[in-house]
Amino acid sequence: MNSHVMTDRTKKKETTVVQKYGGSSLADEVKIKAVAEKIKKALNNFGKLVVVVSANGNTTNQLIQQAKKINPKPLARELDMLVSTGEQVSASLLTMALHGIGIKALSVNAYQLGIETDRVYTEARIQKIDRQRLSVCLQRHDVLVVTGFQGITGDNEVTTLGRGGSDTSAVALAATLGCDCEIFSDFDGIFTVDPRLLTKSKKLSHISYDEMLEMASLGANVLHSRAVEIAKKYSVHLRCASTFSDKGGTIVTENYLEAPVVSGLSVMRNQTQITLSNLPQRVEQNKAVFAVASAKNWNIDMISIIQINNHLDIAFTVVESVIDDVISTYEDVFKQDKNVLIRTQSGFSKISVVGLGMKSSTGVASRFFSALSKGGINVKMVTTSEIKISVLIPDQQLEKAVECLSEEFELCSE
Repeated sequence: MNSHVMTDRTKKKETTVVQKYGGSSLADEVKIKAVAEKIKKALNNFGKLVVVVSANGNTTNQLIQQAKKINPKPLARELDMLVSTGEQVSASLLTMALHGIGIKALSVNAYQLGIETDRVYTEARIQKIDRQRLSVCLQRHDVLVVTGFQGITGDNEVTTLGRGGSDTSAVALAATLGCDCEIFSDFDGIFTVDPRLLTKSKKLSHISYDEMLEMASLGANVLHSRAVEIAKKYSVHLRCASTFSDKGGTIVTENYLEAPVVSGLSVMRNQTQITLSNLPQRVEQNKAVFAVASAKNWNIDMISIIQINNHLDIAFTVVESVIDDVISTYEDVFKQDKNVLIRTQSGFSKISVVGLGMKSSTGVASRFFSALSKGGINVKMVTTSEIKISVLIPDQQLEKAVECLSEEFELCSE
């Protein structure tokens, strides 16, 4: 696939492109009509558009709150049935707006389009998309408005893809069609630091798949991490830009020349440290610690394993929302081992720096920890890779840590 398709204004009219619009872009009637006009303008450059939409405004959160008022612990299947309705409302309203300005459009949901997933409710993964159904719909309409965030199992159970899952829907559709994908949101592109955390953060013109994947998995809210995984695997050319601006945005692509040492900083709040102490040093049982986490789809991170007097202490981090499930599950797993202690400590955030330039630069870790030391930041846990350094720190020190690291790695604009 040619990486210059989006910037080549001589492209053929029959080109298909996938666009995704976030919930804030569809928050009210005025914005929905503005998005419809943007789509109409895009049809001057593209012959067909597949438009993926999120639930408008704060719909998903409101639906979840309503569910928990009725039942504090609703079944995941029923939650998926409920929250998947938000995208259907957005799709139908946007399609009506398109009809109102003379665009031949059709709204479709995951069932109608054959977006098949596994059976993991609330965190499902797309397994395949019925390309024939997709092609037939596109032949008959100029714009196909698709409900993001949702899928259907092989036996027609409704599933959702997790927070930010509409990005994954869009990229998966682009991969199926072999075309480019544009992700539109409130921001003009991808920034070195979330502008809500650091107002002077820089906008990036380009970022690699690997950097974006790290940033997304580490808390950057620009793109869903699974969307980036699919884009990299199938070489989907991504552009992230603002819904209500014509600025160029940020291109997500393969590695590029002269990558900075650090391209960006990500933050993940609401982290809890889980410590399993006095574990017997038996391979099978300790393997179960992580097998259980995998089966439960917990996103465990920052793992530390320490051997003490023929016993092990295993510590790792999870998001606060799964603490109760973690404790009850491990209490059951280790109910025969009365010496095993399960401890939790909350009130942490994970802060990370990411950059391809780390591969070839020396002294990055020294600069990182020196900057935190100067700011008096207390580091609880550390994890690294070739292109990232992450630390767990107290929530109350997050703002200072962002300031120190942004200054050290020149992530602020002048």
